[in-house]
Order: sequence, then structure tokens, then C-alpha cells
Amino acid sequence: MTDQPAPADVDPDGDDPRADLRWGTIPAALEDAVSRGGSDEALVDGGTSWSWERIGREVDAATKAFIAAGIEIGDRVAIWAPNCAEWVVALLGLQSAGAVLVPLNTRFKGAEAADIIGRSRARILVTVDGFLDNRYVAMLDGHDLPHLERIVVLRTEPGQDLPANAERWEDFVSSGEADAVTDLSVTARRAQLAPDSVADLLFTSGTTGKPKGVICTHAQTLRTVATWANVVGLEETDRYLAINPFFHSFGYKAGIISWLVTGCVLVPMPVFDVPEAMRLITEQRISMIPGPPTLYQTILNHPDRAQLDSSSLRLAVTGAAVVPVSLVEQMHDDLGFDTVITAYGLTEGCGFATMCRRMDDATTIATTSGRAMPGIEVLVVDETGAALPAGEPGEVVVRGYNVMQGYFENPEATAETIDADGWLHTGDVGVMDERGYLRITDRMKDLFIVGGFNAYPAEIENLLLAHPDIAQVAVIGVPDERMGEVAAAFVVATTGTTPDPAEIVAWARENMANYKAPRQVHIVEALPFNPGGKVMKFELRNRLQEA
Repeated sequence: MTDQPAPADVDPDGDDPRADLRWGTIPAALEDAVSRGGSDEALVDGGTSWSWERIGREVDAATKAFIAAGIEIGDRVAIWAPNCAEWVVALLGLQSAGAVLVPLNTRFKGAEAADIIGRSRARILVTVDGFLDNRYVAMLDGHDLPHLERIVVLRTEPGQDLPANAERWEDFVSSGEADAVTDLSVTARRAQLAPDSVADLLFTSGTTGKPKGVICTHAQTLRTVATWANVVGLEETDRYLAINPFFHSFGYKAGIISWLVTGCVLVPMPVFDVPEAMRLITEQRISMIPGPPTLYQTILNHPDRAQLDSSSLRLAVTGAAVVPVSLVEQMHDDLGFDTVITAYGLTEGCGFATMCRRMDDATTIATTSGRAMPGIEVLVVDETGAALPAGEPGEVVVRGYNVMQGYFENPEATAETIDADGWLHTGDVGVMDERGYLRITDRMKDLFIVGGFNAYPAEIENLLLAHPDIAQVAVIGVPDERMGEVAAAFVVATTGTTPDPAEIVAWARENMANYKAPRQVHIVEALPFNPGGKVMKFELRNRLQEA
């Protein structure tokens, strides 16, 4: 296998173009993309091709509808839906009206979604009804959401009636024209947006178990994403299979926003289905696929792999879990990728922090998360905040234009996470080598990664405590061949009950996102606490290893 050099006309360490200076806001980037793209293909969804002109028209109509609905700059609008063309239109429409995106995980149950809708005070929810048998609108029944004014359904499953408290997307969009919101009104609203206007509010869990809202602006999102796209080498000629969910920081920013800033063709997938992905790779001549290592391993091990025409593939971006050197080599040699890049980031850093480069060897790509992105500082520090020498483990801290504005209405948590010098304390433990390449070795906050999704023990523990037979619970991540890691729960029974591990697992699957639900439940008489009252989770890991 030979390393692939960077194209001569691209600086893999440069952050040109400065998208924040070029466009300032995401709607301005859209207007430019529509102007440049015209009748060229922009997006393919379910076999239907959308031109840039059509994207522009649909977004303008959606913007009018949000304005007619009374949305003002800074209001929040939630999207709870799988990847689809309408997700993109709803996003760009609400942002063009000045609203702030609040995306919801499609695996959420009603209580999880209602918590974020309620605390963000989202005025409108854009959703679907019937996706994977989930009736999202009905899931919210019984939850107190005083600020939620309208529920708009993008799509329903065939044969299903629209919920009585919801309206169809088509009817919602037509309301903008009916209320005589003009093109001039759309232009004026977009002109009111500034680079430092808030673009999105993404909720991420923490050690307290309560999701916190991460605030990022238009300018920092544009600059961070454009820098990322430039370093990985994403180009206008690429055809991008968007498997990563749009509700996730990576799917939204490295997916939709990178599509805008490069002008490539976006092909969204609502669910990762290997045969369908393989069909689309061949049919749509896909060149770019991002995703966790399990995605590529599944394709490589699929029984129909021999029938896959992967000759169009050239660019892969992976990470979020251990990446074997052999997998990187297989991705080059078997799937035909010219470039494979691993990276590290977090929602509080706009989703990005470090990246490998196109000329890096397979071992570097597999065993590190790369080095700091251009214009961003990354250090490994000790408990006093002093930088550690190469090879010494410590906390990873990040500083630069990618760092969030703060946690939504939570100044205490913001101050705990971003210090007085502007360093974002990630809570991750890493080791940096002499070249500045980072290797994440542990997680100070105990999070573990299930198939590419961050799972936070404290949040899962809080959800499990709603079970009547559970008095105390501690959750850890344990290795899993397919998912990388999964949750294992240690449960102390409520007095007078005899919990059934299988019943708790089934209950968890009904009451929380499936990636959070424990795969193992162990009933114990007591949890091991240290003198400070904290559960010694290392002892729980030792018990499983001994068993």
C-alpha cells in the first residue's frame, strides 16, 4: 500500500477559505451555493434528484412559513427525524428565519425528547411519524411542554393518519404564502443575522447525567467545518453518502454544512442498512463515506461484498472508537479508498479538534486521532493545567475558534468546562507524541462509545432509577465485538423486590435510546463505594474481568 499525497493545489494544513469571512452565516453560504450550483444536482433522496435551484426554492418557502409562524431571531426549533431531504430544508429554513436548531436523537423515547424540547423552550417541533414504528408525536403525550406551539410532520408512514395535534409539512410550508410573507421579507430576515448569531443548540450529556445545551454560532460553525473539509480534501465533485445521523454534531456539521461549503452532492440515508449502502455506493457512484469503524468492518465482512463496485470510493473519515491498523489497510486495498482519515472532536468544540492528514501512514491513522486542526490549539495537561511532555498522559484541553460559546443557561457548568484562559477541558485523557499527534487513552468522565454514539453512565443511571425494582445502580462500558462497547449495569434491588435482569434490559429498551440500554444487568447486594461516597467503577470492571 502506498501513501496518497495531497493534491498539489490544496494545503492540507491551511484553513482557506475562511468561510466565516466569506459568508458569515449559514443562510448566506446557502445562497452562494444555490447561485453557483444552479440546475446542477445537489442532493439525492430515495432516488429523487434535487437541484440546487430546487433546494433554494424549498428553503425560501420554508423560511416564509417559519416567519409566518412568528419565529423570531434566537427562537429555538427542534427537529426529530431521520436523514432526509426535508431535514435539510427544515434546517436551512429555520436558520434563514433566524431560529436556532435543536436536533433530537431519533432513538430517544418520549421523556428524553420532552426534556430537551422543554428546557430549550422550542416553539416548533419538526418531526416524522412512524419511523421504525416510532410514533414520535404520541410519545410526547402527557409531557408538559408549555412553550411548544406547533408540531409539524415531515413524513408519515403509508396508511397512517396524521395525529390530531400535528400538521403536515406541506400545509405548514404553504402557510407562508397564505400569510403573504414575501421574498423581500426572507431577504430582510437573513440580513438581520450576524456571524455571531447562534446557529445551533446541541444537547450533550455530562457526568451529572443531565444533558447540557452547547451553543455555537454561524461563524464558528462555518469556519470549523470549512477547515475540516479542506484538510480531508472534500471537493465539489464528490458524492457524499450521509450515513451519520443529522441529529448528531458530525452528521449535521461534517454532513450538511460541509455539503454547503463545498457544493458536493449529498445522498442521505435514513438508516444504515448494509445492502442499501452497497447499492447506493454503486448506483450513485459514491466517493465519500464518513462513519465509525464498525461501518466499514460491516461492509468488508458482508457476504455480498464481492458484488460491490467500490471503484468510485476515494475518501473515508472515521474515529470515535478503536481503529485497527489492518482495517485502515483493508479500506485502502480492498474498498479502494485513496484517503482514510481519523479524527477526534466533541460537541463543545463544534464537533472537531484534531485530525490526521492525507499523507499519514496507516499506523498513525489507526493509533492516533491526528494533530490539532489549523488555527486550533490542543494540549495534554496535568491537574494544575501545566502542559505535559510528549508521552505523558493527562487531560486533553482545546482552545480556538471551535470552542462553544457556553452551555445554554448554565453559567456554572460553562465556567467548570472553559477556564479563564479559554481552554476547553474535555475530560478525556490523552497522550501526545513528539509530532503533536494525539492518542485518546481513557475518559475522565466515564463515557463509552456504542457504535459511534457517546453513552454517559450518569445519564443512563438516572434513567434506570425510574425502574421500581432498582434502588441503586452503577453503569460501566464493557467491550463488545460488534458495537465496540456496550453498557453493563450493576443493580441493588429495592427492598422487598427480586429484580429480573432480562426484564430490566427489556424495560430499558422501552424507556431509553437503544444505544444507552444496558446489554448486561448484574444484581448485587451492594455497590463498592470509596470514602468520598463515589462508586469505584474500576472494581466493577475488575469483577467482570475475573468472572
